[in-house]
Amino acid sequence: MSAHTVAVRSHPHCLGHAPGLGHPESARRVQVILDALGAGAKSRWTIDRQAPLPPAEDVVGVLKWIHDPEYIDRVRRAAADGSGWLDTHDCRVSAGTWEAALAAAGLALNAALDLVNGRLDRAFVALRPPSHHAERAAAKGYCFFNAVAVAAEVVVQSWNRPVLIVDFDAHHGNGTQQHFYGRADVGYVSVHGFPAFPGTGTADETGEGEGEGFTRNVPLALGADDQTYCAALERAVDEIGARIEPCAVIVSAGFDAHVSDPLGGMQVSEAGFRRMSAAVVSAAERWSDGRVLSFLEGGFDLQAVANIARIHVEELAAGHSEKPDA
Repeated sequence: MSAHTVAVRSHPHCLGHAPGLGHPESARRVQVILDALGAGAKSRWTIDRQAPLPPAEDVVGVLKWIHDPEYIDRVRRAAADGSGWLDTHDCRVSAGTWEAALAAAGLALNAALDLVNGRLDRAFVALRPPSHHAERAAAKGYCFFNAVAVAAEVVVQSWNRPVLIVDFDAHHGNGTQQHFYGRADVGYVSVHGFPAFPGTGTADETGEGEGEGFTRNVPLALGADDQTYCAALERAVDEIGARIEPCAVIVSAGFDAHVSDPLGGMQVSEAGFRRMSAAVVSAAERWSDGRVLSFLEGGFDLQAVANIARIHVEELAAGHSEKPDA
């Protein structure tokens, strides 16, 4: 398949969430990614550091598809207070948290709308706070609103066709799984460390009701290396992708399985992230006419985050009509 131009998007509002000095989920994570991607190869991707955002009321309206309205208001009120913790000890709020979380969801909404309207087919969205731990009525694991779930819901409702979410963050996406666990129109694949935060994502969590068989968790022992982590992802993506034949692949792109990450506990190299990124693109080429939306999740070693983001976007810009080599 031919190469693609990747739309790289972010917004300054995402930098306004300030959980405090020393907190690993800092604004620097987005800044180093955008700087690394801005260093060259701009014919292969475009960078918009101030991508347009939908009106706030539109974002809130879509968030109600994913989150309890009372919870959305609780995030707003907590940010207005300007300090303290929301729901869990790791979700500290600041005066900029509401605007940042709303911007992250808005970037996801616009990326999904641009996908379904044919304005892009590949995107990497450097947003924060991250998404995949945010549950319907609770913040968790640095996450407040589930932007990945927003993007998936927009595509499914627009096209009435299934999508596949691929999550290779070192931690299980409990929130994303919760949102779609009983549905057959959203497949969810997660490869992650176990036992580790958040304590979910066992192999027997495979969906329920109509969604039975559309969730595939691969819990790995801490310290998993490239071969173990990448092969597990490839097998799971093949299994669920073939089952649902998605119209788009949506990625929770967590970079914290890297060997140098202070929180991930895994031993994946930069070559491993290239292999996983290529596997995602190969899946999209096979089933989704190449359509991929990727969203930043975890990753807390700044140099590794910058390097892996560059690798990830390079692979999104490439064509992978065949499965990547093991």
